[in-house]
Amino acid sequence: MTLSQNATTPKASQTTGRIVLGVTGGIAAYKSAILVRRLKEAGFDVRVVMTQGAQAFITPLTFQALSGNAVHTSLLDPAAEAGMGHIELARWADLILIAPASANTVARLAAGMSDDLLATLVLATKAPVWLAPAMNQQMWANALTQRNLQTLTDYGMQMIQPDAGEQACGDVGLGRMPEPEALAAQVADYFQAINSQPLGQSTHQSQILAGQHVVITAGPTREAIDPVRYVSNHSTGKMGFALAEACRDAGAKVTLIAGPVTLPTPQGIERIDISSAQELLAVCLKVVNQGCDIFIATAAVADYRAAEVSPHKIKKAGDELTIQLVKNPDIVATVAQQEKRPFMVGFAAETQHMEQYASSKLVSKKLDMIAVNDVSRSDIGFGSDQNAMTVFFAEHYHLSQQHLDKASKSKIAWQLVECIAKAQSAH
Repeated sequence: MTLSQNATTPKASQTTGRIVLGVTGGIAAYKSAILVRRLKEAGFDVRVVMTQGAQAFITPLTFQALSGNAVHTSLLDPAAEAGMGHIELARWADLILIAPASANTVARLAAGMSDDLLATLVLATKAPVWLAPAMNQQMWANALTQRNLQTLTDYGMQMIQPDAGEQACGDVGLGRMPEPEALAAQVADYFQAINSQPLGQSTHQSQILAGQHVVITAGPTREAIDPVRYVSNHSTGKMGFALAEACRDAGAKVTLIAGPVTLPTPQGIERIDISSAQELLAVCLKVVNQGCDIFIATAAVADYRAAEVSPHKIKKAGDELTIQLVKNPDIVATVAQQEKRPFMVGFAAETQHMEQYASSKLVSKKLDMIAVNDVSRSDIGFGSDQNAMTVFFAEHYHLSQQHLDKASKSKIAWQLVECIAKAQSAH
């Protein structure tokens, strides 16, 4: 992430959000007090979490006065723990910003430690986590520090490049925490991107799904009749694969469960191949129950399968052949009923009465969101590189339906990611 060198304090507008500011041990902690003031001026609700080291440089009372909220310092505070305070704080945050992030904190986070409140919040939150490292220039350049930073980046956290200049120790080089105004402007830009920007106009650099695990199903299923024949459909998986890339670019960890398609696996995405609807269901349940935040069902699952699969090729005999079909499991509805229910996104390919069918499926399958496209059109849908959709949200989100005009599937995919992020922030 690169900050503007000429950033100014953002004005209070459409930037409102909930920020947990983590302050760690370092002389740059004094800048964090100014940062709180700048974020408050921009309309953000800020709650401060301080490590023990941070309290050696600046007092909690300073942050309490500036933020207007109690400052959190202890994981084992009896009053907070009675109400699972650290978990509630992790859920409350729209963004966790650690500024300054000391070399010690970076190392502890990279090791997955949870021995204080701040580290525990990072592990427990679904919100994006940003770090503004601040340390001696030699500590910044050390190979171990760079390895730790890369580890955290690989897990979806964002690193804000430190400034160069004279440091408190007298050294000169990279390692200074950016100025509070620049950090506040970066935060404001992020929230404006997800709350104010028209769908599809993002730069694709907003990490609006950072820290979340997204499971996507894509492509058709094949339901065997005999060893050489099967029932299937025209799905190519292009929409699901485009969504996988968009979710990855939005900062999510992505698991792509794909039916028989000829598409290459996108870089940085875990892929699991399946063939039949029953295989798909088994894999989906296993992955979701291991931990999943968002489930996107783009796969075109065959509605029926052969009641009996012949172990040998069926020979041609007579003018007619009767095959008894039985109903396949409803993948998305089954996943929505699980105890560890993720945010559910369904897809529907219709040829008529799209709004009626979409609204019905939204309720009957217990979905949070459904995207519907008209596959009777020859210029979009199956096999095409373009698509157009209408998105409907569950009633409790109080969001209007979104019409996504004809565009490339990659652009439609990013618009859908933005829809998901908006629904999550509205709930």
